[in-house]
Amino acid sequence: MMSVKDRRVGVGSTGLLLVVLGPLNVWANADAVETARLLAVLLDSGRVTVGMNQDLINDPTKGHKGFTPEVFEKQALAVFKQRTGIDLTIIDGAAVPEAAKPLLSRLLEESKKTIASYQTVINIAGIKYKGLIPATFGTETAHRFESWSGVYLKQTAPERLLRNPKNKPDAYEAAILQKFADSGLAVESNGAFSEIVEDGRTVRLMLPLYYGKACLSCHGEPKGERDITGYPREGAKEGELGGAISVKLPIQR
Repeated sequence: MMSVKDRRVGVGSTGLLLVVLGPLNVWANADAVETARLLAVLLDSGRVTVGMNQDLINDPTKGHKGFTPEVFEKQALAVFKQRTGIDLTIIDGAAVPEAAKPLLSRLLEESKKTIASYQTVINIAGIKYKGLIPATFGTETAHRFESWSGVYLKQTAPERLLRNPKNKPDAYEAAILQKFADSGLAVESNGAFSEIVEDGRTVRLMLPLYYGKACLSCHGEPKGERDITGYPREGAKEGELGGAISVKLPIQR
C-alpha cells in the first residue's frame, strides 16, 4: 500500500447521493486543479482502506469477513475527511467546486462496485490470497470511473517498480515521477503537483505516493523474494517514492 506520508485513519457515516453527470461545466483553473486533487485523494483513500483491511481480507480462517461495500464506504470517507477536512456524506454543502460533486460521487460508487465484485472470493474460507490489494483496487476503480466520466484517472509508478503494464506511465508522468524521486520538484501545500497544459485547455495533476510500513510486506525486503501476490519484492524502504495518482482534466471555457 502506498500513499501520502501524513495519512491518518478514522470512521465516519455515509449518505452520498449519486448525481448524474452531464457535459462538464465551465471550469476556473483553480476549480479544475482542486477537482483533480480531490479525485486523486479519494481514489487513494480507497486504496488505503483496502490496505487497512488486508489481513482481514486474506484471513483463510474466516468465511464471511463483513468487509462489505458499505463498510468500505464508511472507512474510505473517513480517511478522505481526515486528509482533506471535507465531509462527503453531506456533499451538497461540502466546500468543493460544484462540478466536482458529481465526479466525486461517481468515483465513490465505482469504488464500491470494485469491492462488491470481490465479495464472493473475499468470503471464501481456506484461501489466503484473494486478489484484492490496494493496487488492484486502484487500477480497476480508475478504469471504471474513466469509462463512465471520460476523465483520465490512473495510478502509475516508475517503470522499474511497475508490476501491471496497464499502469505504465506516459512520457509526462515518467518525467514528473523522476523529478519526485530526485526531490527536484516542489509539491504544493495540498500534497500534489499540478500544471495547466495544452495552451490552458487541460490540468495535469500528480499526487505522489510513498511506501508505508504496511506496503513493505509486499514491496520491501528481501529484494527478489516472492510476495503473497507472486511478484518479486522490490527491496523498498519506508518513505521511498512508490508511485503516484495521475489525473488529466479538460478545462472547458
